Amino acid sequence: MRVGIAEDSAVLRDGLAALVERRGHTVVAAVADGAALEREVALLHAAGELPDVVVVDIRMPPTFTDEGLRTVLALRETHPDLGVLLFSQYVETRYAGRLLAGSSRGVGYLLKDRVADVGDFLDALARIADGQTVLDPEVVSQLMGASHGDDGVARLTAREREVLDLMAQGRSNGAIADLLVLSYGAVEKNVASIFTKLDLPQDSADHRRVLAVLRYLGADSAE
Repeated sequence: MRVGIAEDSAVLRDGLAALVERRGHTVVAAVADGAALEREVALLHAAGELPDVVVVDIRMPPTFTDEGLRTVLALRETHPDLGVLLFSQYVETRYAGRLLAGSSRGVGYLLKDRVADVGDFLDALARIADGQTVLDPEVVSQLMGASHGDDGVARLTAREREVLDLMAQGRSNGAIADLLVLSYGAVEKNVASIFTKLDLPQDSADHRRVLAVLRYLGADSAE
C-alpha cells in the first residue's frame, strides 16, 4: 500500500511511518497538519501517485479541534476513492456523520487507545484501501447516541441489531457468523430481514449494506 500520514505528534508520526514501512508498505507523506497533507496529496495526484489510504489525526494545528476531520472531508470531495482512516483519541460525531453520509466506502475511524495489536491496525488499513468500512465499536456507539429518531431501527430484533452493529464495524457475513456463533445462512437471513425492516430499496447487496449502516448510525440526518 501507499500510505499518507497526518499526525502532529512527531513521535507517533515517525512511529506509524516506521511501522507501515517495516511491513513492506510505502509512506508517501508524513506531515504534522491537515493543510500539509492536502498539499502533499495534490502533488502526488498530479504525479499520478495518489496514496491508497491516508491516516489522519483529528485534533491538529492550528486550533487542535477538528482539523483532521475537515481535511478528510476535503480530500474525499476531491478524491472520492481515496481511503481514509481517522485515528484519534476522540469521537467527533458531527463531522464523522457527514463523512459517512457522503460515502462509507473506504472509510475508517479507530481510537488510538483501543488499538492493541499491530496486525489489526495494518489489517484495518488494508481493508479501508480495499473500499471497506472499519469503525471502532465505541465510535459506532457514540454515533448512535448522537442520532435523532430510529428510522426503522426500533423494529429490529436484538439479534438483528447485533448483526447490524457488526456490519457497521465493517464485518463481512462470514466474520459475523464466526463472532456470533451462527451459521452463514442465519446471518444472511438476518441481513435480509434488516433490509426489509428498514425499507431499503432493491439494489445491489453492497449498496443496501451501506444504506443500512448509515440508517443505523443516523448519519443520513447528521449535519
